[in-house]
Amino acid sequence: MEYTSGAASWQKALRRAAAGLLPRRARQRRPGWSIGVPLIAAAAGLLFTTTATTAGGTSLREDRRPQLTQLIEDRREQVAASEAKAARLRDEVEEQTEALAGTDGPVKTQRDRAAAIRQAAGFTALTGTGITIELNDADWGAGQPLPKGASNDDLVVHQGDVQAVVNALWAGGAEAMSIMNVRVLSTSAVRCVGNTLLLHGRVYSPPFKIVAIGDPAEFQRALAASEGVRVFKEVADHYQLGYTEQVSTVTVPAFEDSTALQSATVPR
Repeated sequence: MEYTSGAASWQKALRRAAAGLLPRRARQRRPGWSIGVPLIAAAAGLLFTTTATTAGGTSLREDRRPQLTQLIEDRREQVAASEAKAARLRDEVEEQTEALAGTDGPVKTQRDRAAAIRQAAGFTALTGTGITIELNDADWGAGQPLPKGASNDDLVVHQGDVQAVVNALWAGGAEAMSIMNVRVLSTSAVRCVGNTLLLHGRVYSPPFKIVAIGDPAEFQRALAASEGVRVFKEVADHYQLGYTEQVSTVTVPAFEDSTALQSATVPR
C-alpha cells in the first residue's frame, strides 16, 4: 500500500473544494435550426392540409375558362327559353283580347286605338329605302406590331362611336332603326362591354351593323354634320378600322323586347 504525505493530500482536497465553488460554465445553447425545423414542418403540414381541403379533390391550377364558357352558353339558352315563353304568352293575350273585342265595345275601341299607333311605336316591321352602316374593329394580327403611338384601345369600336352614328341617323329623320337586326326605340340604351355591344340584355360582337329607314340624302348630311362620326372616320382611316355606308332597300324588324317603363314624366 502506498501512502502520500499529509501536505499533498491537503493540497488535493483544497483544489477539489475550490473547483466546486467556482461557477460552472453555462450550458451550450441549442442552435436556431433545431427549433426552426419543427416550426417549418408544422407550417408546411398546415398549408398542405388547407390546400387539400380547398381543392376538394380537384386541381387548383385547372383552367376554368371552358366552365365559364359553358356557364355563359347555359344562361343564353335559359334567356332564349324565357323569351320564347314570353312570346307565347303575348300571343295568347293577343288572341284572347281579339276574341273579347268582338263582343265588348270598349275593348274594341281601345284595341283599334292601339293598332293605329302600333307602327309609330315600333311594334311592326317596316321595309323601305334606307341606309346600312357597319362599324368594325381594326384587323391587326396577334403578332403584328401596333401603329406608332397607338394602344389596343384605339383599334376597337367604342360605345360612343355607335351612339354617334345612331344619334346622327335619328337627327336625319329615321323612321325606324335596328342595330344587329334588333329594333331600337328612343328608350333603347346602347352600351359597350370591352369590344362587345350590350343591347336589350344581349351581347353582340363586331362588326356592328346599323340599319335605318328614311331619306338617304338626309342621312348622309346628318352623318357629315356629326362631330362624333367625323372623328371616328378619321381614326378609322388612320388605324384601319372598318366604316362602310350602303344605300338600298332595307327591312327593320318589329320591336320585341319589354315595353315596361321604369319611370315616366308627363309633359306640360
